[in-house]
Amino acid sequence: MQRSCVTSITFCLLLPDGMQSRYHSGMFATELLHQSYCGRFAPSPTGPLHFGSLVAAVGSYADARAHGGTWLLRLEDVDAPRTVPGAADAILRTLERLGFAWDGEVVFQSRRTSLYRAAFERLRLEGRVFACACTRREIADSTLGPDGARRYPGTCRAGLAPGRDARAWRLMVEPGEICFDDALQGRICQDVAAEVGDFVVLRAGGLFAYQLAVVVDDAEQGVTHVVRGADLIESTPRQICLQRQLGIPRPAYLHLPAVVNALGEKLSKQTRARPIDDARPQAVLAAALAFLGQQPPAELAGTDLASLWLWSIEHWDRGRLPHCRTAPAPAEY
Repeated sequence: MQRSCVTSITFCLLLPDGMQSRYHSGMFATELLHQSYCGRFAPSPTGPLHFGSLVAAVGSYADARAHGGTWLLRLEDVDAPRTVPGAADAILRTLERLGFAWDGEVVFQSRRTSLYRAAFERLRLEGRVFACACTRREIADSTLGPDGARRYPGTCRAGLAPGRDARAWRLMVEPGEICFDDALQGRICQDVAAEVGDFVVLRAGGLFAYQLAVVVDDAEQGVTHVVRGADLIESTPRQICLQRQLGIPRPAYLHLPAVVNALGEKLSKQTRARPIDDARPQAVLAAALAFLGQQPPAELAGTDLASLWLWSIEHWDRGRLPHCRTAPAPAEY
């Protein structure tokens, strides 16, 4: 039987035109009604599943099941220009062939823009966001943030210059450190205002930014535990900023080592990462478990999928996870 993480809660949001939009969601509730553990895997359909994505999927799935929790699947296709036609279906097929069994229906961000719009309008009505006319070229001389992006210098915070039109909307970030305790990486602190600046929540062209979408989705779905790659750890303080401003709970975080190639680059479509060979499901799953320090016995590669997953869940041990932010991929990946 399929399970979900949230008991539906109805709330109303007053929109600027006076019309109320109703959503069945726990997004802005003080308390979410959820299972004790609700995890998720949220790949972006920019290409086929590669070993780096598989590691995140295996880690989040095994951790959720080992805790008796639910595991949701979400396709993060909010960035339409980067979405590759057919990639979502290919990812779903690969996960099925590898024996993953998710709870509830697959969620697509591209079908949830009304939720992101409602969250954005709340921020706008409360004066927590501002219009920005800056182009990338205009902030190209700014200092680099921790994720390699340019820090926003606050050019439009006090209002648009005469004759300038809004290109995007940014969240007003309050000064001071944001800290969280990662279950693997330890205590992480970042002064978002100083290191990143006011960040985009609604992009040029009307696309909602990843940071807003992921926060809304996790809250609306009742996600309590986020297990993902450490390449996203620098995004977490920004997401906590949004959680605070929207008044929604913070999930627990565990950031697994990101898989990198021989040049130290994160596996991705841009770095020509090889697609997962789902014709050898036991072998690739055993490789992912070994990458995560779980020490699977050699005979697991020759067993059936059900037995492999049973062993993985029964023997899952967070204490064996590598305490690092990146680790090299096995030679064959």
